[in-house]
Parts: sequence; structure tokens; C-alpha cells
Amino acid sequence: MGTFQELVFDPQVIRRFDVSGPRYTSYPTADHFVEAFDAEAYRLWLGRRTIGGIGRPLSLYVHIPFCNTICYYCACNKIITKDHGRSAKYLKYLAHELEMQAAALEGTHEVVQLHFGGGTPTFLSNDELRQLMASIRQHFRLVPNGEYSIEVDPRKVDAETVALLGELGFNRMSVGVQDFDPAVQKAVNRIQSIEETQLVIEAARASGFKSVSVDLIYGLPKQNVISFNRTLEEIIKLSPDRLSIYNYAHLPGLAKPQRRINEAELPTPDAKLQILQLAIRRLTDAGYVFIGMDHFAKPDDELAVAQRQGRLHRNFQGYSTHAEADLMAFGVSAISKVGPTYCQNYKTIDEYYDAIDRGVLPVMRGIELTPDDLLRRSIIQALMCHFELSIESIEIAHLIDFKSYFADELADLAEMEKAGLLTIDSQWITVEPRGRMLVRAIAMVFDRYLRSDRQRARYSKVI
Repeated sequence: MGTFQELVFDPQVIRRFDVSGPRYTSYPTADHFVEAFDAEAYRLWLGRRTIGGIGRPLSLYVHIPFCNTICYYCACNKIITKDHGRSAKYLKYLAHELEMQAAALEGTHEVVQLHFGGGTPTFLSNDELRQLMASIRQHFRLVPNGEYSIEVDPRKVDAETVALLGELGFNRMSVGVQDFDPAVQKAVNRIQSIEETQLVIEAARASGFKSVSVDLIYGLPKQNVISFNRTLEEIIKLSPDRLSIYNYAHLPGLAKPQRRINEAELPTPDAKLQILQLAIRRLTDAGYVFIGMDHFAKPDDELAVAQRQGRLHRNFQGYSTHAEADLMAFGVSAISKVGPTYCQNYKTIDEYYDAIDRGVLPVMRGIELTPDDLLRRSIIQALMCHFELSIESIEIAHLIDFKSYFADELADLAEMEKAGLLTIDSQWITVEPRGRMLVRAIAMVFDRYLRSDRQRARYSKVI
């Protein structure tokens, strides 16, 4: 295994291979799910989790769609409201969905991982947070020392709420920052001071949280290298355990709030690359390890340790250390992964409520993976998480001859190999330091759906 500190940033190579492509939080990606995979299909798979005597642990995801205010860059599934009547109703339905999924679930109800995402999970009042955790604990057992995380908007959270989150069992927190520059904050309608951010991070540490992660975005309106350098300086002082630095994808056709962003104020592609290059240099100089894609972690953080030990995994929350868990997801638009299947809940709250009123799991679409899907998923996971792939282990696990099965893909990779992005020998495909930033583009070569459908307009750029 190579050292994971290495990363070569080569702007020319990046420009050449920077295409639009999926983030591979799943393979196949959600746009290939089908409506023929419905609530009944999902129920069947929940009921056969222990076939073959395997008892997989569980990971739970809960989607809270509400936000008080709108951030113009956001493309998440959310509802902007200040009305807590709406969240009270939503929690009632969530409790029903938890009960319905738990009733269909065979095997262990032990949970090793839980994540609240959104929207803004901390939109919920303290009482609502207590109520939701009580609903979860009624049907599932959260094991001691599991990984229990929540996304937090520092503008809406005080030390008291953070202490409550710690009491409820949360031990990890993801804090949205995006950028500290006032002009950028104004342009995206998210005004947030360094002080409120620091207060939440310090409160998390005081409340015994194991890990605090911070999210930044590059490519926002009015951003430039000098202003972003100041943001990075403040972030490094706050010393989070993990950092994500996401590429802002301007897709106003798909995400309505983005229509309020003045396109003329967006940094040029070259300026974006310079911002990213600066961020990588500053973070690695500050001792962070580049995990992959857009994630950094301190060397002693569980993500960095898992990567060194070959246990890293990728799922809908990004990088994760629980590869073996079945993921059950609750709430509007949430995506589950159970056995060889994925399924997604309805995306609108009315359809979600309607299904639960009818006593049906609110599944909109899903997919049961074919042997080819499973094979390609394991290759994409290995490349994205470990930057290398053992050809022999894939051949043994999937009973194929790699060179003949992937003859076309290997031919396509030759150009990337010439450019120094990766090396291929008889036993290994290894992503080289200068290919790490482009690992999505490398993974895309193995995506059968993209190979048969060259339509990539609906994806964001890799960098």
C-alpha cells in the first residue's frame, strides 16, 4: 500500500481529463433506479437479510428536509419554512415509517452507524430531537461506541443544543461553513460568523464528540484565491478532525435556488483550479491526509486509519468506515442499500405522506443489482477508496478473467496511463499521485451505464 499523503496537482492533466461525471455514492447511480423496484420488492429484501446465515449490522440515515432560510448554492431536497407545525407532522410520519421498516426487518436490529442529514437536522427543536431519537431507539438498538453523526448549521445552534445532541448519543458532527468571506456569504445568502462556528465546534468538543467535520465549497460567486486563503487560515485554526471541500456545480436548470446566483460573479475554471490547489496545499501542510475526491482527515482520524488498513468504504454520506452494514434510510428522498439492492423514497412530501397513509413503505424507485453491477461496484469502490485495485482479488470474488472481461475498459485506460494518471500491470491497477484528483474520471471508465449512454450533461464536473 502506498502512502496516502502523496498527491500531485497537475493543472494541465486535470484540464484534459476533467469531465462531468457521478460522485459514485452508489453504483449504479440513482438515475438508473427503476419504478418496477417498489415498496414490495424492498420489503422482501428487508425480510431476507439473514439468508445464508449472514447477520449484517445496520446503518441508519434520517432525512430532515426543513431549513429556516435558503442558501442559493444548495441542490439538496429541502423545504424552506419557519413553521414547526410542519416538522411536528413530519416526525409523526417518520415514526410510522420507522415502525413499518423495522417490522419488515429480519435479523439483528443492532445499529453501528446513524446519520441525520438534510435540509438542516437542527431545524428540529430540542424536544423534537428527543422525540425522534426515542422513535429510533424504540425499534433499533444503537450499540455503544457506534458512529452517530448529525449535520449542523452553526447559525441555528447554541451550546445547550450541542450538549443535548451529546446526551442523545451523537458523537460526530458535520458543520456547514462553505466560506467565511462576507462578500461570498452575501452572494449565496448564508451569513455566518467565525465566532458562531467556533462556538459550535468548541461546544462539540466539550460535549465529548469524537470527531468534528467542516464542509467548504469552492467555485462560489465572488470567491478568489486571496479571500479563500483567509477562510482556510481560520479553518486550520479551528482544527476540525475532517474536512470536505466540495466543488460548486452551477446547474440552475436543476436547482432552482441557484437561479439567484449571478453567473458573472462565479470564478473562472482556472480560478477554481487555483483555489482548489491552494486548499490542498494548505491542508496537507497543516497535516491533513487527502482521503480521496474532496475529503481530508487528520492522520489519527478513523477515516485515515480505515484507509491505511484497507477498510474504507463509500456511501451516500461520502466516505465511511462501515463497508459491511446494510443502510436503511428514512424520510423524504432518502436512499437505502440492503443486500444487493438500492431504493429511494418519494421526493415530494405529499407523495411520502400519501404512501404512509396507505400503510405502504414510501418507496418511489430502486434497483436489484446484477452480477455485473456488483462486480463494477466493487471496482469503483476500490479505486475511489484505496486508489488501487487487486486484479486477482476481483477475479477470485467474481469468477471472471479480468483482462478479457474488461478489454474495452483497459483500452480506454491506456490514454490515462500514458498521461501518468495510473499504472496497470498483471496484478494491480494503481492510481498514481497525479491521478488522485481525477479518480472519478478513472472510475467512470468502469461504469457500464455511462459506456452505453454517453449523456453526461446531468452530472457535475469532476473538479
